[in-house]
Amino acid sequence: MNRLDRWHHVMSRGDMKTLYDLLHPDCTFFSPVVHTPQQGREITYAYLQAANKALSDNFQYVREVIQDDQAVLEFTVMVDGIHVNGVDIITFDGDKIIEFKVMVRPLKAVNAVWKQMAMMLDERKNAS
Repeated sequence: MNRLDRWHHVMSRGDMKTLYDLLHPDCTFFSPVVHTPQQGREITYAYLQAANKALSDNFQYVREVIQDDQAVLEFTVMVDGIHVNGVDIITFDGDKIIEFKVMVRPLKAVNAVWKQMAMMLDERKNAS
């Protein structure tokens, strides 16, 4: 299974073990709602795990653009009755994700995603 297929496996199955293994230890995560890059596998894993849980009901990729070690994956999802359109920009280093950037539109969707993600991250924090 190639690296992008592994990513799709994570998204379709919620396979968090594969997600952790797919992330480079020095991975950087760029959130649509946090202004500073998040550094490291642990924090990137936390954000992506929360997103997978919060947005999994009707999430679907609708377009892929792949070039060399980068993939841009356009997605749609409904969050609290709001249509969200966004892209995941993934950079690979070998078979590991070294950078993950999420961009979301429109502003109303950004706010809805932020609300869902905050709840999931709080649940994760309280469970620790």
